[in-house]
Amino acid sequence: MAAVLGIGGLFIKASDPAAMGDWYRRVLGIDWGDFGAMFPHPDRGFTLLSGFKATSSYFDPSPLPFMVNLIVDDLDGVLEKALAAGVEPLGRDDSDPNGRFAWLIDPWGLKIELWEAPAKAGD
Repeated sequence: MAAVLGIGGLFIKASDPAAMGDWYRRVLGIDWGDFGAMFPHPDRGFTLLSGFKATSSYFDPSPLPFMVNLIVDDLDGVLEKALAAGVEPLGRDDSDPNGRFAWLIDPWGLKIELWEAPAKAGD
């Protein structure tokens, strides 16, 4: 059966794509190659494609009409790496039943939601 399996990529225009790759490598530890970063499908969590009302403030303070959610395995560790690179989180939520969340803004105005999914039962 022909079916969409998930999001295959997020493509972002940037005045300096190499600098963008360097920022994501330095701040978030993402292995950014010639074509960007490739991730294997996670062993927990899921990929979500979702619409928000045009009046939503959820993407604030980003001026862009989209944001990216990145699944992380250790939210505290990723935030420590970002802080060491001089990037302060916009906020954090450890109380959501869907997992732990934190937010950053990259230098190009993209809001990044970091998500540590809850462990699978038995993990």
